[in-house]
Amino acid sequence: MHELILGGARSGKSRLAERLAVESGLPVTYIATCEPRDREMAERVAQHRAQRPAEWALVEEPRSLAQVLREQAAPSRCLLVDCLTLWLSNLLLSDDPQHWAVEREALFAALPGLPGRVIMVSNETGLGVVPMGELSRRFVDESGWLHQQLAAHCDRVVVCIAGLPQTLKGEKV
Repeated sequence: MHELILGGARSGKSRLAERLAVESGLPVTYIATCEPRDREMAERVAQHRAQRPAEWALVEEPRSLAQVLREQAAPSRCLLVDCLTLWLSNLLLSDDPQHWAVEREALFAALPGLPGRVIMVSNETGLGVVPMGELSRRFVDESGWLHQQLAAHCDRVVVCIAGLPQTLKGEKV
């Protein structure tokens, strides 16, 4: 089962994903995409790490997500990816202008063949004002297109608002 959980900042999306991972009853591998670039972000990462169950495996991968998913997926395992928009940011900031396109296509090539449960978390960025600046607008565009493609692929899509999950596709949470 492949799932996409969307929501704004502090919407409860990560908490929901973690709850679903626990409820799966499967061993969990948490795939963290954050690349802390300042002290505040490093503190957020430390807080997330402290809140996760100690028995969960952790893979930190800011760019090569498809490769890690292929390496870690198994019929009796739950992979929790948090979060896709941080992964997107890392790739858009890469020195290689094609890096994002290559990794995005690798993700879509890998997903259909992944066994087990895959829960992906991402920030819904398209509900606000149109951002100023080329990079910001590209980020919003790319994340929107990514979410549309993932939603078409996933068995379940949920959006979290104020800690309340709203199922958009598939079995209700």
